[in-house]
Amino acid sequence: MAYVAVKGGERAITNAHKWLAEERRGDPSVGEIETAQVREQLSLAVDRVMGEGSCYDRDLAALAVKQARGDLPEAVFLVRAYRTTLPRFGASEPIDTVEMAVRRRVSAAFKDIPGGQVLGPTFDYTHRLLDFALAADGETAPRAVVAEEPQAYPMPTIGSVFAHEGLLESDEQTPDASEPFDLTREPMSFPADRDQRLQALARGDEGFLLSLAYSSQRGWGNTHPLCGEIRMGEVAVEFVPDELGFAIEVGEITVTECQMLGGLTGSAEKPPQYTRGYGLVFGHSERKAMSMAIVDRALRDRATEAGQVAPVQDEEFVLYHSDNVEASGFVQHLKLPHYVDFQADLQLIRRLRREYFERQSLKVAAE
Repeated sequence: MAYVAVKGGERAITNAHKWLAEERRGDPSVGEIETAQVREQLSLAVDRVMGEGSCYDRDLAALAVKQARGDLPEAVFLVRAYRTTLPRFGASEPIDTVEMAVRRRVSAAFKDIPGGQVLGPTFDYTHRLLDFALAADGETAPRAVVAEEPQAYPMPTIGSVFAHEGLLESDEQTPDASEPFDLTREPMSFPADRDQRLQALARGDEGFLLSLAYSSQRGWGNTHPLCGEIRMGEVAVEFVPDELGFAIEVGEITVTECQMLGGLTGSAEKPPQYTRGYGLVFGHSERKAMSMAIVDRALRDRATEAGQVAPVQDEEFVLYHSDNVEASGFVQHLKLPHYVDFQADLQLIRRLRREYFERQSLKVAAE
């Protein structure tokens, strides 16, 4: 700890820890919030921490949110730090979102999309009025959900809907495809392939990606896509143990997937079709998935019509600065002692000022 060397520093740091715990607890007359309450009632915050922390564990994320006093970047840091202590058994099979047990699915581009529109749990259709019954510890009685029509299962994705016409570009996996890039074990490298870009964006700060996506829509990146599909639900996770040699299901996770329809592309060898941006994140996090998809699309087309590169199209700018743990550490390290640096600057500016006033004195004397 950098302040240990300061007089009384170690004791001050110990007291700072105690004070922090007291502030986290708040008024003792108010009942302490339980991690189960955070997990169940602050679920969107928990989902964000899981996604940016690269660790799907709702209980750990809820504990981190509580410990961090609601500071989500700090909670992400806690989850990532814990994640480094966990053993790794291998990589799962790719999840199949076509087989998703859909809870929400909407398309802004295709009114009569096969499988239908499933509005699901969302703030989109609320009036954004404060519910003072919640402040009075009141509970809004949930109403039974009665589906007018049974949902299609499996529910086709926007890609499969357009597949027979070839209207939407697809990502074909080649037989000799290499293992996906693992950003948790390998440093960032450039130029980045799409697997590295998508992994960095999935771990990226939601606010940063949202701002980049917004800038692109306003002309700084020339990307104003249509939302082909957003879906949220549960997917199975499968793993192939070495001793078995075949895939077994080890659990289910909740994910949000977004496919944005970008501009048109084509060539003399290839007919015109929609391009697309892709986003996939843990939990229910539509804003993050949409932002990710827009930024993914922008990164695939770096040059604008004017020949300039917008921030959202600059691969190194986006990927290096989207990580809130990295960014927070670099900014907050300025709170640590920089006494030697400051003393060096102080001596320099004093010498420069002295020389300045000496020149001014000589100038006045010469006149």
